[in-house]
Amino acid sequence: MAARLHPPYPPKQEIVDLRRLDPRDLADLLQEEVVAWRRELDWDFEQSADLVRRFVQLRALNGSALLENGAVTGYVYYVLEENKALIGDLYVRREFRSAAREEWLLETALEPVMASENVRRVECQLMMLSQDHKEPLARRKYLRAFERNFMRVNLKSSPLAEGRIRHPVFLERWSDHYQDAAARLIAGAYHAHIDSQINDQYRSVPGARRFLYNIVQYPGCGTFYRPASFAAFDVKSGQLCGVSLSSLVAAEAGHITQICVSDEVRGSGVGYELLRRSLTCLRDAQCRTASLTVTAANTGAVQLYERVGFETLRRFSAYVWEGF
Repeated sequence: MAARLHPPYPPKQEIVDLRRLDPRDLADLLQEEVVAWRRELDWDFEQSADLVRRFVQLRALNGSALLENGAVTGYVYYVLEENKALIGDLYVRREFRSAAREEWLLETALEPVMASENVRRVECQLMMLSQDHKEPLARRKYLRAFERNFMRVNLKSSPLAEGRIRHPVFLERWSDHYQDAAARLIAGAYHAHIDSQINDQYRSVPGARRFLYNIVQYPGCGTFYRPASFAAFDVKSGQLCGVSLSSLVAAEAGHITQICVSDEVRGSGVGYELLRRSLTCLRDAQCRTASLTVTAANTGAVQLYERVGFETLRRFSAYVWEGF
């Protein structure tokens, strides 16, 4: 007799601490997530999945898993950083995906961090969250949401034509000894900018320094790719006035992890030239595509990327909980 596709009884659901699980319990879910990132975003998620496996093995990952009839169908994890919590990932298997399950998992992460005396802020950007959240997200009283675009360009078809720079600068390939100057640049350029509301590391030089360190050292935004990363310097002052940093997120896919210019050169073509050089180097490295994320309200940046040939592939939200 053929097996029933839909059992006549409701599934037994329970939330368990990730520290109770073994990496083998997450094997099917993580494999599906790796495939989804590659299929939908042209992104190799394997390094990030491997970090999850490693920390689960060590019983050192804060978070929860959703079990249905004994099988893991979703998970969420978070990281504590001084007075802030970062929700690193939330994924529910496609067969079981629903806004209700995602909200349940999200609540299991928010409840303990908001109860902590030390945590004052929670941030998350969840690329694989489903798009059907018609009901209020968890803890909406403290929530602000910011629409973001995941954009991608076909490097084989984009002309990447040279523009005209209207401010005297010279460009150098990225070097790690530029990090302190880049941190000051980022903190200055993002002062009162909408992105500093999304990521509070942009609000100070030490925070921007941590942000840069994470880009270079950790696989969350891919593997840092130095040959396609550049710094621009003002010819007269010698000061750093722009950066474009890149990573490899798959064998034939690049990602712009950060592009930033100072107020003094904004609108002078420096940002375009930095971006063009990074994309050209990614293309020379046999990348077929390159991607980036941008806040939708940052219309000037969105228009620049569209002129280069970027198209919005996915819209998602950055969430911030504060004031609890």
